[in-house]
Amino acid sequence: DTSTITSIANDYSFDSIFEKQIRALGNGGDVLLAITTSGNSKNIVNAIIAAQEHKMKVILLNGKDGGKAALKLTEKDLELRVPSQSTARTQESHIMMLHCICAIVDRKIYN
Repeated sequence: DTSTITSIANDYSFDSIFEKQIRALGNGGDVLLAITTSGNSKNIVNAIIAAQEHKMKVILLNGKDGGKAALKLTEKDLELRVPSQSTARTQESHIMMLHCICAIVDRKIYN
C-alpha cells in the first residue's frame, strides 16, 4: 500500500514502514513473511522484532550470511537463507521459494 508506506516514511522513517503496520494490525498466531537479500535491512529487522512482540511467527527469506535479521530469530521462527553474495541469485531463489510456499498454502487450503 503505497499511501501507507509513504505516510509512515514521511512521519517516522523508512526503517519503520513494516514495524508500524505490524504493531497496528498484527495478532498472535499471525505469520510474518519477511524478505531481505542482505539480512541487514533495518525495516525488516524492526518488523521481525515487532512481530515477535506480538507473538507472531516469522518466516525469513534471507541471503548472504544472514546478517542482523538472522540474529533476531528464535527457535519458533524459520529462516530460508540463500548463502550467496549475488543479489540477483538470492532474489531469483527467493522468487522460487515464494512460488513453493504459495503452492503449499494452496494445497493446504484447497486440497
